[in-house]
Amino acid sequence: MQKTTSPTRGRSPRASFSPASRTPRTGGTSAGWRTKRSYSTSSPRGGGFARPSTRGNTPRSYGYGAPRRRGGGRGASERIDISKYINKAIPQEEAVYTPTHTFTDFGVHETLAKNLARKGFINPSPIQDQAIPVVLAGSDIIGIASTGTGKTAAFLIPLIDKIVKDNNHGLIVLAPTRELAQQIEVEFKALTFGMHFYSVACVGGSPIGKQMRELEQGVHLVVGTPGRVKDLIARGKINMTHYSSIVLDEADRMLDMGFIDDMRYILGLMPKMRQTLFFSATFSPEIKKLCGDFLTNPVTIAIKSRDTASSVDQDVVRVIDRAKKIEQLHEILIRPDASKVLIFRETKRSVDDLARELRGRGFKALALHGDMRNRERERAVKALATGEAHIVIATDVAARGIDIPDITHVINYDVPSTYDTYVHRIGRTGRGTKTGHALTFV
Repeated sequence: MQKTTSPTRGRSPRASFSPASRTPRTGGTSAGWRTKRSYSTSSPRGGGFARPSTRGNTPRSYGYGAPRRRGGGRGASERIDISKYINKAIPQEEAVYTPTHTFTDFGVHETLAKNLARKGFINPSPIQDQAIPVVLAGSDIIGIASTGTGKTAAFLIPLIDKIVKDNNHGLIVLAPTRELAQQIEVEFKALTFGMHFYSVACVGGSPIGKQMRELEQGVHLVVGTPGRVKDLIARGKINMTHYSSIVLDEADRMLDMGFIDDMRYILGLMPKMRQTLFFSATFSPEIKKLCGDFLTNPVTIAIKSRDTASSVDQDVVRVIDRAKKIEQLHEILIRPDASKVLIFRETKRSVDDLARELRGRGFKALALHGDMRNRERERAVKALATGEAHIVIATDVAARGIDIPDITHVINYDVPSTYDTYVHRIGRTGRGTKTGHALTFV
């Protein structure tokens, strides 16, 4: 096998990706930083966000009362009834799932099995338990499962095993956002530790030249957003006939973001003999048609997830005086239970403005939007995940696909444009058996 040497790498050279010539290489074996500033108020600190009314002695709750204007802000397409933002979470225990398999039952490659053990993988989640044997058998899959159910490992584990056993097997994964694509690549690297497998995340906001060099040197996994992948196909850097497995992760969100034509284009270039996996939180008519056009006798696996409404305490914060809106937000953010907060705004500029304002008040707050450099976006997501940051302010598009554990509060500082957008936003909190909190300023 002819090898190419790159002067830009400090690792051993590898062959350009060509299934016909490639041989498998499966070698051996923060916190507590924020400053609290107190603002004069006679509001009780517990049990809600109530302040004394200016008339009489009855406290006025910020959770109730019709707003002067309903619906979204700029570009709003729905008038949303305020009652939809108010719901009391129902404390409940998540049903205990008894898996049919353990990870050792799947019979995957020895090094992959060691990496699973090193990561503490013992009992698979429902989607992993049901999907991995089907993927190992070579069948197409329609997986209905939401973010946070373990579906990334559900498709990576069996497909990595197939790469080990078949040197003609290349894998491509499409994801709606750069953040999700990068998370998938990180998981791939952890699962293939010591196996000398290579990958590239093909996403916007990162230098395309570097991605092209990676592709030229040969990779086992391409994971990217549909637009950038299509661009690299057009440049002749990705040959879809070299890939015999494809995963569309969070297909419904890619549809929402307008990637339907790109998805069809990419799927249409793949070999007819391929394995196709669709994962989606919902199964809309558009997704059903896409599956009908490109999947062959798929196995459908639907994992029931807890209803968002049942796991998130939802309420509104009524803005009586817009000049004091920031003060109302400040009072929420200094509450002891608001330890990891995701705030949504409609525009990139408003995200930056609020981040600067909150930093000026002593909070560790970071912005997250599409105009930021890729490394800045990565830093914001990582900082909130690790507890280095207390608050991230984001636009809807930038926050799609990110999976940050233990978010305590989602705050809609700007009213969402549609109710579906609202549900997507508040779904970032209240994961597993935990109760989350969602507040919407109206």
